[in-house]
Amino acid sequence: MKPQAKIIPEKLIIHDDTRIDNYFWMRLSDEQKKAENPDEQTQDVLNYLNEENAYLKKVMSHTNEFQEKLFKEIVGRIKKDDQSVPVNDNGYSYYTRFEEGGDYALYCRKQLNDGALEEILLNGPELAKGFSYYGIGSRSVSPDNKLLAYGIDTVSRRQYTIYFKNLETGELLPDVLSNTSGGTTWANNNKVVYYTTKDPITLRTYRIYKHVLGTKQADDELVFEEKDDTFSCGVYKTKSKKYLMIYSSQTLSTEFRYLDADNIDGEWKVIQPREKDLLYYVDHFENSFFIRTNLNATNFKLVKTPISKTTKENWIDVIAHRKDILLQGFDIFKNYLVVSERIDGLSAIRVKKWNGDEHYLKFNDPAYLASTTSNLDFDTEILRYNYSSLTTPSSTFEYNMSTKQQVLLKQQEVLNSDFSPEKYVSERLFATANDGTKVPISLVYKKGTIKSSKTPLLLYAYGSYGNSIEPTFSSTRLSLLDRGFVYAIAHIRGGQEMGREWYEDGKLLKKKNTFTDFINVGEFLINEGFTSSDHLYAYGGSAGGLLMGAILNMKPDLWNGVVAAVPFVDVVSTMLDETIPLTTFEFDEWGNPKDKEYYDYMKSYSPYDNVEAKDYPNILITTGYWDSQVQYWEPAKWIAKLRELKTDDNILLMDCNMETGHGGASGRFERYKRTALTYAFLFDLENIKE
Repeated sequence: MKPQAKIIPEKLIIHDDTRIDNYFWMRLSDEQKKAENPDEQTQDVLNYLNEENAYLKKVMSHTNEFQEKLFKEIVGRIKKDDQSVPVNDNGYSYYTRFEEGGDYALYCRKQLNDGALEEILLNGPELAKGFSYYGIGSRSVSPDNKLLAYGIDTVSRRQYTIYFKNLETGELLPDVLSNTSGGTTWANNNKVVYYTTKDPITLRTYRIYKHVLGTKQADDELVFEEKDDTFSCGVYKTKSKKYLMIYSSQTLSTEFRYLDADNIDGEWKVIQPREKDLLYYVDHFENSFFIRTNLNATNFKLVKTPISKTTKENWIDVIAHRKDILLQGFDIFKNYLVVSERIDGLSAIRVKKWNGDEHYLKFNDPAYLASTTSNLDFDTEILRYNYSSLTTPSSTFEYNMSTKQQVLLKQQEVLNSDFSPEKYVSERLFATANDGTKVPISLVYKKGTIKSSKTPLLLYAYGSYGNSIEPTFSSTRLSLLDRGFVYAIAHIRGGQEMGREWYEDGKLLKKKNTFTDFINVGEFLINEGFTSSDHLYAYGGSAGGLLMGAILNMKPDLWNGVVAAVPFVDVVSTMLDETIPLTTFEFDEWGNPKDKEYYDYMKSYSPYDNVEAKDYPNILITTGYWDSQVQYWEPAKWIAKLRELKTDDNILLMDCNMETGHGGASGRFERYKRTALTYAFLFDLENIKE
């Protein structure tokens, strides 16, 4: 039998409008979830989630062998004893490596001299023994190279406990810092670290403390508290190692404070007081702060300001605003400024000498990602960057900014496969949206795949927070491509692929552009002969899961199947509840439903509120019981309501991992079991058996 959740109507009233939520009872507090002896409500929720999991296993049982084959196939392409490209910092070379069969990494370093022996800073496989989830957070070595601070999360709620290790003796210090965001920033004296703590209810990072080694956490000095609950905060050190920085940020505003890292008893000074709609980001070079900002610059510009005069009236343009180019970031070197840009939706790397000469790196794929990475050395002509495309595995290069010569340091290996880039085709197309906007699409498929009404196509998108979805390589995806699927990414509004306005046109009261763009891309691909509605599939996660829920309500007959991962689907109720993590500082993304205009608009697209008695396509939903970003009850309520109202006999399934949160399993390989389930779901709908 299909699971059937009990119905307990709850009236939710605001703005003289009443919503009836039959499954409001599924929400549990953290205290209820953690209690050793569950109360009646908790037990009812657990029973329902377990019923859904049991139903999933029953319906998909005929694919068990195929799932196992897919899992082994996916994992088989991954190098088991892999190692990262070493990064040099302060006299040491740092890297991570995996041993054969290991699910967790070893974090290592070597001194930068011939014959230096490896030091294992953290042994992931040993540390993770006995834990169903084990997340290693940020790691930070003291300036004298003798101490390591690192964060550990064993629940998957992104609440980390920080430990300190003496790297000379291997012993742990007695210092333990709880309820943190996982990262530490060292002062230059090797005795003090700064760290952030989280609001225990909302998980907002809101306090920054100074911890002196050898003292108790209870005695730590509160350095900064972000009292505006629409902001979160953090702390870091500039690349120059000269200044400590505290930042406060929300969607549309930032504020930075600085302190000399050698004078920790000094006064923190604000660079530019926060203003609505003013974003800025800071690094340091010589006698100036360099700032990327949107001040009179929709697509951002780069300015500098004297350290003695930091407010915005002192900002001088280094790279002026350009209407058609998005300035995404910058890296400072002694003799060079490297700027990361986005031009016509594609990433670009621009190298500029401080004396004015400049050039762009050249890339040839129709769609790709090129991004600078791990450039910790200040006095060098070598730029390190990563490159990947839909047909090119992730590659790390060192580029000489003077000679323009480059060296490939490492390219991702694809094992147990006859993979080569020449066997696959990548394309970049544009669909026309309802309002005439051209929406980019990145596609990849295996050579020989015939475009027809019977060709299966999986369309992916995200479309929120200004996050650009990059057209990068995935060895996992080969399991789809090699079985005849076309894979497509819709670069819809709400992301930032085509510049800042692309984001602005897909949020707040323009959010529906995100959904209609995706639908228009699906229709375009059908009209272009790539597939048909009988073989078109959609996939999205988190805010992309909201997208899936919206397009299911708006155009259910366009898709044969939809996969919604950790989906944000109960938009109105979540945004009305300021005790839920992420709610308060997302008002600038979705709007505040306490304002009737935003309430009405949200309600008009909120997936949960718009489920109707009609036919829906085949649906697979995934979630995690400990998810702190999209609480498990959103997908649980959604599937219950779909079961209650939908008028078709199509498949409707939910996989709730009872041990993980938003990011899924912590192990290197374990997460691919859910990927294998997802692929088996799609293949089963296509009658692909092996």
